[in-house]
Amino acid sequence: MADLLAIDYILLIVAGWLVIGACGLFVMKRTAIVAHLLFPLGAVLGVMLGIVGLLSCFGSPQIAILSLGLPGLPFHLRLDSLSSYFLVVLGMVSTGVSLFSAGYFRHGEGTPPGLLCLEYHTCLASMALLLIADDAYVFMVAWETMTLSATLLVIANHRLPEVRYAGFLYLLISHIGALALLLCFGLLQANTGDYTFANMRLQHVELFWASIAFFLALFGFGAKAGILPLHVWLPEAHPAAPSPISALMSAFVLKTGIYGVLRVTFDLLHIQVWWWGGVALAVGLATALFGVVLSAVQTDMKRLLAYSSIENVGLIFAGIGLALLFRAYGMTSLAALSLTAALYHVASHAAFKCLLFLGTGTVLHATGERNLGRLGGLMRFMPWTGWAVLIGALAAAGLPPLGGFVSEWLLLQSFLFTPGLPNSFLNMLIPIVAAVIALVGALAGYVMVKFFGIIFLGQPREQKLNQAHDADRWECLSFGWLVAVCLFVGLFPVQMVTVLSQVTHLLVGEGIATTVAKNGWLLLAPVAPQRASYTPAVFMMMLIVCCLLAYLLVRRFYHGRFRRAAPWGCGYPFQSARMQDTAEGFGQPIREIFGPFFRMTRELPTAFDKAPHYRVTIEDPFWPWLYRPIAAGAERIARVVGMLQHGRIAVYLVYSFLTLLLLLLVVTL
Repeated sequence: MADLLAIDYILLIVAGWLVIGACGLFVMKRTAIVAHLLFPLGAVLGVMLGIVGLLSCFGSPQIAILSLGLPGLPFHLRLDSLSSYFLVVLGMVSTGVSLFSAGYFRHGEGTPPGLLCLEYHTCLASMALLLIADDAYVFMVAWETMTLSATLLVIANHRLPEVRYAGFLYLLISHIGALALLLCFGLLQANTGDYTFANMRLQHVELFWASIAFFLALFGFGAKAGILPLHVWLPEAHPAAPSPISALMSAFVLKTGIYGVLRVTFDLLHIQVWWWGGVALAVGLATALFGVVLSAVQTDMKRLLAYSSIENVGLIFAGIGLALLFRAYGMTSLAALSLTAALYHVASHAAFKCLLFLGTGTVLHATGERNLGRLGGLMRFMPWTGWAVLIGALAAAGLPPLGGFVSEWLLLQSFLFTPGLPNSFLNMLIPIVAAVIALVGALAGYVMVKFFGIIFLGQPREQKLNQAHDADRWECLSFGWLVAVCLFVGLFPVQMVTVLSQVTHLLVGEGIATTVAKNGWLLLAPVAPQRASYTPAVFMMMLIVCCLLAYLLVRRFYHGRFRRAAPWGCGYPFQSARMQDTAEGFGQPIREIFGPFFRMTRELPTAFDKAPHYRVTIEDPFWPWLYRPIAAGAERIARVVGMLQHGRIAVYLVYSFLTLLLLLLVVTL
């Protein structure tokens, strides 16, 4: 075992996940064994994967060849700093989701537990294999395995039509994206017939074909990541899937698309063009703003988090686009800063969004409700869940000293240096772009206030909420793990930057760890302390001191001098939970300001209604603008083609004769 390399240990972990999944088939309906033995074993392997990935971030690339494929097509594998970092994130996410699943899944909920265990661990294994793939063949095998297993996980409760529809939509868009990836790899191998990534790195594709390959990669991987306009599967699949699966998909399945864009753009392509970065930046900003606005008007807590994931993916793509701009103009240090911000947000978003989705799973099990309008006051009945979700919400809102603040702060720092770009047109637009980033951050805080406040604060809006139970020990253990990750990512940014610099050195040839290390481990100064700096540990200490001081002052000077009483209600004595601000009311200002972002229909009561009600329905505008016309066109083409299937043999012979005449005419000309 001492002679094994890091890539060998990763392969053993992949094999271990597959074995655990296969064991689920032998205990198909033994829920206790699956939940309390197999899923915790999967969590242990997740911890091991994170440790191995972290150690290998600082090592040299490792290569392995496995004779598992078709004859003449072995599996080429490579472990470098980029794949190692994403393996760390996968290990962190899989540990939290596996621990939570041990307490979440129950008998009789859709797919049998043993089969669900197989699908889940196959998905984990395929994602790990995807990250170390070093040729297009094994990459696409792992990609399709991940897509198929994730689809099966989404439709776990397949008895519901809307769940089957969500799974079909995810599978359809994923396969359209996979076709684009096949074409992309076909261009990158440059007619050599060698589809290994090592060969693609040696090819110097012409600018035109390199641009086509970039846009194919952006389309194919963007379909998985959920960028506009390929995002429509995400708000459907996340609510349909069980909450642990929603957490896995949002926290990491989306990140495989980001990994693919980074791998193709900065590693396999030999050039980077400035307008590639402009396109990626524009798409990222549009995705971020669209996602946060749609998130603010949702009333389903899982759909709210789904659109929030679209927003965060957009921020990551904005960072990648800015890194492309800097890289194209030879400003490698600033490219490293932008790329560090994007990669930092990958880990930060994975931690807090996983925590939020798992928290909604606990709320859903305890109350049976996903509608924000029927929740409220759960903090007093579910304190452990409430405090864990609060940490995740603060991180998602981008507040210090948590990781969401650091990544967004680094991204804004990157935009502050864009006036140094030699393109005057870009220098004119960048301040507007930075303002959009700031607006997205502010709206994200607004969304998280709505999310946490409506669910956990105030009074219960339904009588049954008084019987809500808190998370069990497995779920609390998962919460503790993810809260610790959120705190670590936020409180130790210098250490995170040290790891990320290994990745940026691989992708752009430079990192910011040396600059950051000059100021010690307490101070984060990405360029220079005179320009901008941030000290999370000091901020945290001051926050703790202020809280303790407030507590002591209240206990010392006001102990025994206060009494509990109902709050003043402006003289109105008949107060109830229905008088609290609702999710619809909370989102009303956003609906009024950003009305063009979505289609909104209102059902208004009349004076003659015996049971008057008011309802607002929000629809994603890309359905009527793009997807329904495409579906209608495809249906018309299918009808025309279908008419050919009902003809007589004489008609088919005429078709064949006319085709032969046309071919002879073409050959003659």
